[in-house]
Amino acid sequence: MPFLVRLSDDAARDLEEICNDIDRHDSPGRADDVLKRIEKAFSSLSEQLQRGRHPNELLDIGIREYREVFFKLYRIIYRVTENNVNVLVIADRRRDMQALLERRLLQA
Repeated sequence: MPFLVRLSDDAARDLEEICNDIDRHDSPGRADDVLKRIEKAFSSLSEQLQRGRHPNELLDIGIREYREVFFKLYRIIYRVTENNVNVLVIADRRRDMQALLERRLLQA
């Protein structure tokens, strides 16, 4: 049975910011393409829950409840609960991920 994939408000904002940035610095067509491909990456999790790996930043402190998959420069971090895949972060892997994950996942 496929799981329902849900984006948190933060992840939806992440996706919007990524597309706006590409739109400003590249082209609207490129932004649309990236959006579709990122959506495809996290939508595929509905049937392949365990395909992602645990983020190193969280493994280092003993947290194994989150996983991540990648699309090009972007890390898609999610958590599986009951019948849902909850996408919590979509971020450029060049960001300070330790600080971002602490702020988004550990202080929530």
